[in-house]
Amino acid sequence: MAPLTLLRQHSKLADPREQIRILNEGSQQPAFDAQLQKHKLPGLHASTIETLQVNLGRLCNMTCEHCHVDAGPDRREIMTAETAQDCLNALQHPGFQVLDLTGGAPEMNPQFNEMVITARKLGRRVIDRCNLTILLAAGFRDLPQFLAEQQVEIVASLPCYLQENTDAQRGDGAFNKSIQALQKLNSLGYGIPGSELKLTLVYNPVGFSLPPDQCELEAAYRRELEQRFQVQFTNLITITNMPISRFLSELVQQGRFGEYMERLVNAFNPATVSGLMCRSILSVDWQGFLYDCDFNQMLNLPVAIPERKHIRDFVYEELDNRTIVTGQHCYGCTAGAGSGCGGAIQNTAPANLR
Repeated sequence: MAPLTLLRQHSKLADPREQIRILNEGSQQPAFDAQLQKHKLPGLHASTIETLQVNLGRLCNMTCEHCHVDAGPDRREIMTAETAQDCLNALQHPGFQVLDLTGGAPEMNPQFNEMVITARKLGRRVIDRCNLTILLAAGFRDLPQFLAEQQVEIVASLPCYLQENTDAQRGDGAFNKSIQALQKLNSLGYGIPGSELKLTLVYNPVGFSLPPDQCELEAAYRRELEQRFQVQFTNLITITNMPISRFLSELVQQGRFGEYMERLVNAFNPATVSGLMCRSILSVDWQGFLYDCDFNQMLNLPVAIPERKHIRDFVYEELDNRTIVTGQHCYGCTAGAGSGCGGAIQNTAPANLR
């Protein structure tokens, strides 16, 4: 039986306001905006909007320990057809290049296929942030073929190339199912050298450390997955565990929140700020409300333009240079080599920040 989400456990940390309280009061570190000023950096503003990232709901077939969405089988929040259409209407603006579908397991939303098809007809790149195991679930086994036919880019979570570490974070049996799904994707051309079907693997630390060097880790993943399972992939990205939701709960339970925040702050890298994902992305929650990034969405920190807070009120020109809402969690994206939906922002972290 899958573990319960924070919401179903009636945890205080299921409330974004409680998470923000801990982030603001429990940390002895300087405010993020003050850190920017210290390094003579301007306040964060969007530079453009290239990507519409849509969270199709909290429903998922897994309950991963690190999940910042607090998704799981016991969640029922899911985007309606009307809101999905509002997203597609906004996507018609020529400034958008990418539709990035996430969740939960985005594939479990009945609108998923239609959104993919419509976005591809508009000429947009489509990214499916996939947990891999959903591709083996009853009712979803035709998904790999559909994704290949639509040339959808798959960004797939695989926390480690070792079974023990992956299962510890994602549940017993998750690793073997993930390998089976990867082998299926390879058979369709995903991740094969020379193929246009892109398969990106995602690493996030199992413990409380920052991600290792992305290039070195990718080489290790290639070697181990090829030798052990004959699995290939296009590239690997590393993402820092954000101190919110379930990971924040784990930090608090183990009394390591202050330690982890100190690690993030001490590793603050001013060179990552110009490449932060919030500067080129617009995040939409399952109800259609707008945020600067997926993490702000989970903390219920909407865009700073009240009259444009919902996707049905979308006006590109009023959002593409907006002021970004920041908080203590932003240290997670600026530590070391940086972190975001596209992985490390720099090729490597400065030696003094590793």
